[in-house]
Amino acid sequence: MFDSLLTFQPLYQTRVWGGRRLETLLNRALPEANTPYGESWEISDRPAEQSICTLIGGKQISLHDLWTQHREAVFGKALLNHPAERYPLLMKILDARDDLSIQVHPPAHLAAELGGDPKTEMWLVVHAGQGAKIYAGLRQGVNREAFKQSIRDGTVSDCVQVLEPKSGDCLFIPSGMIHAIGAGLVIYEVQQNSDTTYRVFDWNRVGLDDQPRALHVQESLRSIDFSATSPDFQQPDAQGVLIDCEFFKIRHSRPKQVSLGIPGENLAIAMIKGQLSVAGRQLRSGEFAIVPAILNNDQRLCHNSADVEWVEIQIP
Repeated sequence: MFDSLLTFQPLYQTRVWGGRRLETLLNRALPEANTPYGESWEISDRPAEQSICTLIGGKQISLHDLWTQHREAVFGKALLNHPAERYPLLMKILDARDDLSIQVHPPAHLAAELGGDPKTEMWLVVHAGQGAKIYAGLRQGVNREAFKQSIRDGTVSDCVQVLEPKSGDCLFIPSGMIHAIGAGLVIYEVQQNSDTTYRVFDWNRVGLDDQPRALHVQESLRSIDFSATSPDFQQPDAQGVLIDCEFFKIRHSRPKQVSLGIPGENLAIAMIKGQLSVAGRQLRSGEFAIVPAILNNDQRLCHNSADVEWVEIQIP
Protein backbone atom coordinates (compact mmCIF):
# COMPACT_ATOMS: atom_id res chain seq x y z
CA MET A 1 0.00 0.00 0.00
CA PHE A 2 2.85 2.39 0.86
CA ASP A 3 5.47 1.27 -1.64
CA SER A 4 6.41 4.70 -2.99
CA LEU A 5 6.77 8.34 -1.97
CA LEU A 6 3.61 10.02 -0.70
CA THR A 7 2.81 13.35 -2.36
CA PHE A 8 -0.11 15.66 -1.61
CA GLN A 9 -2.35 18.12 -3.40
CA PRO A 10 -1.24 21.72 -2.65
CA LEU A 11 -3.66 23.86 -0.64
CA TYR A 12 -3.42 27.42 -1.98
CA GLN A 13 -4.07 30.40 0.29
CA THR A 14 -4.85 33.94 -0.91
CA ARG A 15 -2.98 36.66 0.94
CA VAL A 16 -2.94 40.45 0.52
CA TRP A 17 0.88 40.28 0.31
CA GLY A 18 0.94 37.28 -2.06
CA GLY A 19 1.93 37.09 -5.71
CA ARG A 20 2.11 34.70 -8.68
CA ARG A 21 5.63 33.29 -8.47
CA LEU A 22 4.37 29.84 -7.56
CA GLU A 23 3.24 29.93 -11.18
CA THR A 24 6.28 31.53 -12.78
CA LEU A 25 9.08 30.01 -10.68
CA LEU A 26 7.63 26.57 -9.95
CA ASN A 27 5.41 26.09 -13.01
CA ARG A 28 2.31 25.61 -10.86
CA ALA A 29 -1.18 25.84 -12.34
CA LEU A 30 -2.82 28.19 -9.82
CA PRO A 31 -6.61 27.97 -9.32
CA GLU A 32 -7.53 31.52 -10.39
CA ALA A 33 -5.89 34.04 -12.70
CA ASN A 34 -4.70 37.33 -11.15
CA THR A 35 -5.37 36.20 -7.57
CA PRO A 36 -2.52 36.88 -5.06
CA TYR A 37 -1.58 33.47 -3.68
CA GLY A 38 0.75 33.97 -0.74
CA GLU A 39 0.96 30.41 0.53
CA SER A 40 0.83 26.85 -0.70
CA TRP A 41 0.30 24.43 2.15
CA GLU A 42 2.19 21.35 1.01
CA ILE A 43 1.81 19.01 4.00
CA SER A 44 -0.99 19.97 6.39
CA ASP A 45 -3.05 18.16 9.00
CA ARG A 46 -5.23 21.11 10.02
CA PRO A 47 -8.96 20.47 10.57
CA ALA A 48 -10.03 22.82 7.77
CA GLU A 49 -6.92 22.40 5.58
CA GLN A 50 -6.29 18.71 5.05
CA SER A 51 -3.60 17.34 2.75
CA ILE A 52 -4.82 14.52 0.50
CA CYS A 53 -2.55 11.89 -1.03
CA THR A 54 -3.41 9.80 -4.07
CA LEU A 55 -1.78 6.38 -3.74
CA ILE A 56 -0.57 4.33 -6.67
CA GLY A 57 -3.77 2.69 -7.90
CA GLY A 58 -5.89 5.79 -7.35
CA LYS A 59 -7.01 5.49 -3.71
CA GLN A 60 -7.06 8.81 -1.84
CA ILE A 61 -6.17 9.16 1.82
CA SER A 62 -5.77 12.16 4.11
CA LEU A 63 -2.64 13.02 6.07
CA HIS A 64 -4.71 12.77 9.24
CA ASP A 65 -5.70 9.20 8.41
CA LEU A 66 -2.08 8.35 7.66
CA TRP A 67 -1.10 9.70 11.08
CA THR A 68 -3.91 8.05 13.05
CA GLN A 69 -4.42 4.76 11.18
CA HIS A 70 -1.08 3.94 9.52
CA ARG A 71 1.46 5.56 11.80
CA GLU A 72 3.99 2.75 12.05
CA ALA A 73 4.03 1.98 8.31
CA VAL A 74 4.34 5.62 7.27
CA PHE A 75 6.08 7.37 10.17
CA GLY A 76 7.89 4.58 11.96
CA LYS A 77 7.68 2.70 15.23
CA ALA A 78 9.51 5.41 17.18
CA LEU A 79 6.55 7.79 16.73
CA LEU A 80 3.83 5.32 17.76
CA ASN A 81 3.56 6.95 21.18
CA HIS A 82 3.93 10.54 19.98
CA PRO A 83 1.34 12.57 21.93
CA ALA A 84 0.15 14.75 19.01
CA GLU A 85 -3.39 14.00 17.85
CA ARG A 86 -2.47 15.39 14.42
CA TYR A 87 0.68 15.21 12.34
CA PRO A 88 2.81 17.67 14.29
CA LEU A 89 4.38 19.64 11.44
CA LEU A 90 3.01 22.01 8.80
CA MET A 91 5.03 22.64 5.61
CA LYS A 92 4.45 25.53 3.24
CA ILE A 93 5.81 27.54 0.34
CA LEU A 94 5.42 31.31 0.79
CA ASP A 95 5.50 33.86 -2.03
CA ALA A 96 5.88 37.40 -0.67
CA ARG A 97 5.16 40.01 -3.34
CA ASP A 98 4.90 42.54 -0.51
CA ASP A 99 6.19 42.65 3.08
CA LEU A 100 4.33 40.45 5.54
CA SER A 101 3.13 41.96 8.79
CA ILE A 102 5.62 42.22 11.64
CA GLN A 103 4.38 39.45 13.88
CA VAL A 104 5.08 36.93 16.60
CA HIS A 105 3.86 33.46 17.55
CA PRO A 106 3.06 32.68 21.19
CA PRO A 107 5.47 30.63 23.29
CA ALA A 108 4.29 27.31 24.70
CA HIS A 109 3.83 28.57 28.26
CA LEU A 110 1.41 31.32 27.12
CA ALA A 111 -0.28 29.95 24.01
CA ALA A 112 -3.24 28.23 25.67
CA GLU A 113 -3.92 31.22 27.92
CA LEU A 114 -3.96 33.49 24.85
CA GLY A 115 -6.25 31.13 22.97
CA GLY A 116 -3.70 29.93 20.42
CA ASP A 117 -1.01 27.37 19.69
CA PRO A 118 2.77 27.83 19.89
CA LYS A 119 4.69 27.93 16.65
CA THR A 120 8.41 27.49 16.17
CA GLU A 121 9.40 27.55 12.51
CA MET A 122 12.27 27.62 10.04
CA TRP A 123 12.62 29.40 6.71
CA LEU A 124 14.64 28.22 3.74
CA VAL A 125 15.06 30.90 1.07
CA VAL A 126 14.62 29.47 -2.43
CA HIS A 127 14.38 32.80 -4.27
CA ALA A 128 15.49 36.27 -3.19
CA GLY A 129 14.74 39.30 -5.34
CA GLN A 130 17.11 42.24 -5.48
CA GLY A 131 17.10 44.13 -2.19
CA ALA A 132 14.90 41.55 -0.41
CA LYS A 133 14.91 41.67 3.39
CA ILE A 134 14.03 39.50 6.35
CA TYR A 135 13.01 41.11 9.63
CA ALA A 136 13.90 38.90 12.59
CA GLY A 137 14.62 39.61 16.23
CA LEU A 138 14.81 42.90 18.07
CA ARG A 139 17.69 45.27 17.51
CA GLN A 140 20.23 45.44 20.29
CA GLY A 141 19.05 47.63 23.17
CA VAL A 142 15.32 47.53 22.34
CA ASN A 143 13.40 46.77 25.54
CA ARG A 144 9.70 46.46 26.23
CA GLU A 145 9.13 50.16 26.89
CA ALA A 146 11.01 51.26 23.78
CA PHE A 147 9.04 48.78 21.72
CA LYS A 148 5.71 49.94 23.14
CA GLN A 149 6.66 53.51 22.25
CA SER A 150 7.46 52.40 18.68
CA ILE A 151 3.93 50.99 18.40
CA ARG A 152 2.49 54.37 19.38
CA ASP A 153 4.85 56.14 16.96
CA GLY A 154 4.29 53.75 14.05
CA THR A 155 8.03 52.94 13.93
CA VAL A 156 7.98 49.24 14.83
CA SER A 157 10.11 48.29 11.83
CA ASP A 158 12.95 50.44 13.22
CA CYS A 159 13.12 48.13 16.25
CA VAL A 160 13.58 44.91 14.30
CA GLN A 161 16.86 43.53 12.96
CA VAL A 162 17.10 43.43 9.17
CA LEU A 163 18.88 40.59 7.35
CA GLU A 164 19.70 40.48 3.65
CA PRO A 165 19.04 36.91 2.48
CA LYS A 166 20.17 35.06 -0.61
CA SER A 167 18.92 31.81 -2.11
CA GLY A 168 19.89 28.88 0.11
CA ASP A 169 19.89 30.80 3.40
CA CYS A 170 18.13 29.15 6.34
CA LEU A 171 16.75 30.91 9.42
CA PHE A 172 15.38 29.50 12.68
CA ILE A 173 12.45 31.42 14.23
CA PRO A 174 11.45 30.14 17.69
CA SER A 175 8.14 31.04 19.29
CA GLY A 176 8.40 34.47 20.89
CA MET A 177 10.73 35.97 18.26
CA ILE A 178 9.35 38.93 16.34
CA HIS A 179 9.73 38.57 12.58
CA ALA A 180 8.48 39.30 9.06
CA ILE A 181 9.24 38.00 5.59
CA GLY A 182 10.08 40.85 3.23
CA ALA A 183 8.93 41.50 -0.32
CA GLY A 184 10.65 39.58 -3.10
CA LEU A 185 11.16 36.31 -1.25
CA VAL A 186 9.97 32.78 -1.93
CA ILE A 187 10.48 30.62 1.12
CA TYR A 188 9.96 27.04 2.24
CA GLU A 189 8.59 27.03 5.78
CA VAL A 190 8.58 24.10 8.18
CA GLN A 191 6.76 24.77 11.44
CA GLN A 192 4.82 23.29 14.29
CA ASN A 193 1.25 22.42 13.33
CA SER A 194 -0.17 25.79 14.35
CA ASP A 195 -1.98 28.66 12.63
CA THR A 196 -1.65 31.24 15.42
CA THR A 197 -0.10 34.55 14.42
CA TYR A 198 -0.21 37.85 16.31
CA ARG A 199 0.32 40.90 14.11
CA VAL A 200 1.82 43.88 15.87
CA PHE A 201 2.36 46.11 12.81
CA ASP A 202 1.06 45.77 9.24
CA TRP A 203 2.50 48.74 7.37
CA ASN A 204 -0.88 50.59 7.67
CA ARG A 205 -2.41 48.63 4.77
CA VAL A 206 -5.86 47.17 4.20
CA GLY A 207 -6.76 43.56 3.45
CA LEU A 208 -8.24 42.02 0.32
CA ASP A 209 -11.64 43.20 1.61
CA ASP A 210 -10.38 46.82 1.68
CA GLN A 211 -10.70 46.90 5.46
CA PRO A 212 -7.83 47.48 7.91
CA ARG A 213 -6.29 44.19 8.97
CA ALA A 214 -6.68 43.24 12.62
CA LEU A 215 -3.71 43.78 14.92
CA HIS A 216 -3.01 41.85 18.11
CA VAL A 217 -0.93 44.34 20.08
CA GLN A 218 -1.54 43.06 23.61
CA GLU A 219 -1.07 39.42 22.64
CA SER A 220 2.12 40.37 20.80
CA LEU A 221 3.54 42.27 23.76
CA ARG A 222 2.93 39.27 26.00
CA SER A 223 4.42 36.84 23.48
CA ILE A 224 7.61 38.66 22.45
CA ASP A 225 10.76 37.41 24.17
CA PHE A 226 12.57 40.67 24.90
CA SER A 227 15.60 38.76 26.23
CA ALA A 228 16.22 36.77 23.04
CA THR A 229 19.35 37.37 21.00
CA SER A 230 18.95 38.34 17.34
CA PRO A 231 19.25 35.39 14.95
CA ASP A 232 21.58 34.78 12.05
CA PHE A 233 21.46 32.36 9.14
CA GLN A 234 22.10 28.73 10.03
CA GLN A 235 25.29 26.99 8.94
CA PRO A 236 25.17 23.23 8.24
CA ASP A 237 27.30 20.88 10.31
CA ALA A 238 29.49 18.14 8.85
CA GLN A 239 26.42 15.95 8.21
CA GLY A 240 24.50 18.77 6.54
CA VAL A 241 22.21 19.39 9.53
CA LEU A 242 20.88 22.95 9.51
CA ILE A 243 18.50 22.82 12.48
CA ASP A 244 18.02 20.25 15.22
CA CYS A 245 15.38 21.40 17.73
CA GLU A 246 12.75 19.61 19.79
CA PHE A 247 10.13 19.93 17.03
CA PHE A 248 12.02 19.17 13.81
CA LYS A 249 15.40 18.30 12.38
CA ILE A 250 16.35 19.77 8.99
CA ARG A 251 19.23 18.39 6.95
CA HIS A 252 20.51 19.47 3.56
CA SER A 253 21.07 16.71 1.01
CA ARG A 254 24.66 15.65 0.49
CA PRO A 255 26.43 15.58 -2.88
CA LYS A 256 26.01 12.24 -4.66
CA GLN A 257 23.57 11.01 -2.00
CA VAL A 258 22.28 7.64 -3.23
CA SER A 259 19.51 6.80 -0.74
CA LEU A 260 16.68 8.49 1.17
CA GLY A 261 16.97 7.74 4.86
CA ILE A 262 16.88 4.30 6.44
CA PRO A 263 14.00 1.83 6.89
CA GLY A 264 11.83 2.51 9.91
CA GLU A 265 12.48 6.24 10.33
CA ASN A 266 10.13 9.17 9.73
CA LEU A 267 11.20 11.39 6.87
CA ALA A 268 9.79 14.11 4.61
CA ILE A 269 11.64 15.87 1.81
CA ALA A 270 11.33 19.23 0.05
CA MET A 271 12.84 19.61 -3.41
CA ILE A 272 14.91 22.75 -4.00
CA LYS A 273 16.07 22.13 -7.56
CA GLY A 274 16.60 19.40 -10.10
CA GLN A 275 14.80 16.06 -10.24
CA LEU A 276 14.77 13.07 -7.93
CA SER A 277 13.31 9.65 -8.69
CA VAL A 278 12.67 7.17 -5.87
CA ALA A 279 10.53 4.00 -5.86
CA GLY A 280 8.97 4.87 -9.20
CA ARG A 281 7.96 8.40 -8.17
CA GLN A 282 9.66 11.45 -9.64
CA LEU A 283 9.91 14.76 -7.78
CA ARG A 284 10.99 18.13 -9.12
CA SER A 285 11.70 21.60 -7.77
CA GLY A 286 8.97 22.84 -5.43
CA GLU A 287 7.52 19.43 -4.55
CA PHE A 288 7.28 17.90 -1.08
CA ALA A 289 6.84 14.25 -0.14
CA ILE A 290 6.74 11.89 2.81
CA VAL A 291 8.99 8.84 2.61
CA PRO A 292 7.11 5.89 4.18
CA ALA A 293 9.04 4.27 6.99
CA ILE A 294 8.13 0.86 5.58
CA LEU A 295 10.23 1.33 2.40
CA ASN A 296 13.23 -1.03 2.26
CA ASN A 297 16.77 -0.10 1.30
CA ASP A 298 16.30 -0.96 -2.37
CA GLN A 299 13.15 1.17 -2.61
CA ARG A 300 15.02 4.15 -1.15
CA LEU A 301 17.67 4.30 -3.89
CA CYS A 302 17.80 7.69 -5.64
CA HIS A 303 18.11 8.43 -9.33
CA ASN A 304 19.04 12.10 -9.56
CA SER A 305 19.61 14.82 -12.10
CA ALA A 306 23.09 16.34 -11.90
CA ASP A 307 21.84 19.56 -10.24
CA VAL A 308 19.50 17.94 -7.68
CA GLU A 309 19.16 19.52 -4.23
CA TRP A 310 16.68 18.92 -1.42
CA VAL A 311 16.21 19.11 2.33
CA GLU A 312 15.13 16.32 4.65
CA ILE A 313 12.70 16.97 7.51
CA GLN A 314 12.30 14.70 10.52
CA ILE A 315 10.29 14.71 13.72
CA PRO A 316 12.74 14.01 16.60
